[in-house]
Amino acid sequence: MTDTVSTTTTVASPSSEAPAAASAAASAAASASSESAASAIPAKIQPSYAGAERGRSAANASRSAFGALMQRDLTVLKKNLGEFVGRTIIQPFLLVFVFLYVFPQIGQGIGGAGGKAGESAFASVLIAGVVGISIMFQGIMSVALPMATEFGYTKEIEDRVLAPMPVSLVALGKVAAGAVQGLIAACIVFPVARFVHATGVNAHLSIQWPILVTLLPIACVMCASFGLVLGTRVEPRNISAMFGFIVLPMTFLGGTYYTWTALEHVKVFGFPWLQTLVLVNPLIYLTEGFRAALTTSSHMHLYVIYPVALAITGVLLWQGIVGFKKRVLA
Repeated sequence: MTDTVSTTTTVASPSSEAPAAASAAASAAASASSESAASAIPAKIQPSYAGAERGRSAANASRSAFGALMQRDLTVLKKNLGEFVGRTIIQPFLLVFVFLYVFPQIGQGIGGAGGKAGESAFASVLIAGVVGISIMFQGIMSVALPMATEFGYTKEIEDRVLAPMPVSLVALGKVAAGAVQGLIAACIVFPVARFVHATGVNAHLSIQWPILVTLLPIACVMCASFGLVLGTRVEPRNISAMFGFIVLPMTFLGGTYYTWTALEHVKVFGFPWLQTLVLVNPLIYLTEGFRAALTTSSHMHLYVIYPVALAITGVLLWQGIVGFKKRVLA
């Protein structure tokens, strides 16, 4: 009896192991097949990213998402580079062409009472103003106008806020992209403003690199932050009216065509009311700062320009982020 049981057990054991061996062989074959298929894909079309990294920190995820959004905006800029250059150049070019070329040619040059010297002095004033308004216009157009569309019918903003990072960082991404475009605009516009003028009209330039290098980033971030404020607080249907009621007054009262120090002659009862009033305009600090950085014209003191410009930038950025959160989370 004992021998019979023993024999039965010995015979049954191989038959129970057969399915397990077959399953293992099938798994090995499938694995080998998938590896050979993956190796057959050319390296150039294989994904260059690993997807969501297991164990990745929130900071790393936010950093990667922020970089992806910046890369997306810069790719769009590169694709539409011709349109960007065109809209950046057209207004500054027309300003310097009319004021510094046409008017002197027909004998109506601004500052012409002082002859070519007076016209050259005005050219020095205008160049800094043109650089300032170019950065301002680009900051508004690259941030406020696209946001009107993204918050409007396309709802593209919903895709952005789904990125694995805080909503405030999405807003900062918009500001960073707008600041980069403002910097590029300044580099494009300055040569145009420098070389388009009538014969005998020469701007008195004296580039102060420390001032220019430190003021340019502040100006670009300030204008992009201003664009964020407008884009989150102005309804899409009112964007066109924004230029007439906000941007245009800022341009004419922002020291584009005159120095801030010259406004001391505009007085009522001995009080320089206009010189005081324009101090609420952020653009006045940029144009005066660029006069200090690029020309020999009189300008506001730098110990006023830098602290006020930094304070305005901080307030605009804070208000822009607050408004962005309200629009997104509403």
